[in-house]
Amino acid sequence: YCKMVYLDNAATTFVSPAAARAAVEAMTELCGNPSSTHAPGRAAKAALEKARGQVASALCCSAEEVIFTSCGTEADNWAIAAGVQAGRRLGHHVVTTAVEHDAVLRPLQQLTTRGYEVTFVAPGRDGAVTAQDVLAAVRPDTALVTVMLVNNETGAVNPVSEISRGLRAAGHGALLHTDAVQGFLKLPFTPAKLGVDLLSVSGHKIHGPKGSGALYVRKGLHLQPFLQGGGQERGLRSGTEAVPALCAFGAAAEEGAACMKESRARISELRHAAEELLAGKVPQAQVLVSGGADDILSLSLPGYRSEVLLNCLDADGICVSRSSACRKGRRSHVLEAMGVPADVIDGAIRVSFSRYNTMEDVSAFVDSLAAAALRLRHR
Repeated sequence: YCKMVYLDNAATTFVSPAAARAAVEAMTELCGNPSSTHAPGRAAKAALEKARGQVASALCCSAEEVIFTSCGTEADNWAIAAGVQAGRRLGHHVVTTAVEHDAVLRPLQQLTTRGYEVTFVAPGRDGAVTAQDVLAAVRPDTALVTVMLVNNETGAVNPVSEISRGLRAAGHGALLHTDAVQGFLKLPFTPAKLGVDLLSVSGHKIHGPKGSGALYVRKGLHLQPFLQGGGQERGLRSGTEAVPALCAFGAAAEEGAACMKESRARISELRHAAEELLAGKVPQAQVLVSGGADDILSLSLPGYRSEVLLNCLDADGICVSRSSACRKGRRSHVLEAMGVPADVIDGAIRVSFSRYNTMEDVSAFVDSLAAAALRLRHR
């Protein structure tokens, strides 16, 4: 795709050729509004429903349970707003984790100004919360539990299905939401096996375009509309759908599901190769989380500044990130919640792989980081 070494796939991914073709075809051949009843409108509607079916198939759910959104952030915001509204008969308490994406944390912070109480469950040193700690935080007045599946900074995987089983065993009626943006087509799961009521995904994390996402809404769960207007998306999210972006999202989901097993094996090899090369060439580097999702490698060079390391890597055409691409200039709340020492946080970087990366990419990254560490140590 480009001459640089791109290892920031947790921030966004290159659009795959299949997804790009789907977008171009929709832009050039589908001029109709999907809500119009004439032939061009029906053709656009058919393409939109095909994309919905592709995303639903990748999630292993029914098409009617997939509501398109503009991104994962919108899906998270909607899930929280609608979730507490649906659970209002239980009370005004929400349980979440201290390591959620800001797309979850900020709406929850806003809820506290409206009289809601939020309990933030801390992770262990491995970056994940335990089901026991989450379930212990649930109260009779808990309306919503929201726990991300895969952490976007560390790759730590949370026990969402175990939390669901615990809620159901206790007979608790709280709704369960998971932000699965970083887990979709990276880990094998289905909403049914996770036992969730609401689940957020995004197109641009799976080689689809930016501006596309979806919220899974369990069949039988009735939510308040997120946007009012013309009644699109079964009356839940009004506004003319972004047909080209969503057609591309569908194509990316279908393609990603078809090659997921192969992709996971490839990414696992890249991850293990990176760790072996780092141990030999950058021995001061510390891997911060092991045993999570292989596509996200969180590491640190204590005593160095991550922004300086990133500048050195960028000069060599190596693209990685400091933590989340959405938290510019701020210390990672995720690593702080894990109890990581300040000097380790300040030297932390995130490397994230996709199926398009190669061993040459990994070697180039490690060599560049080793050279940067050597130069900076002698300054």
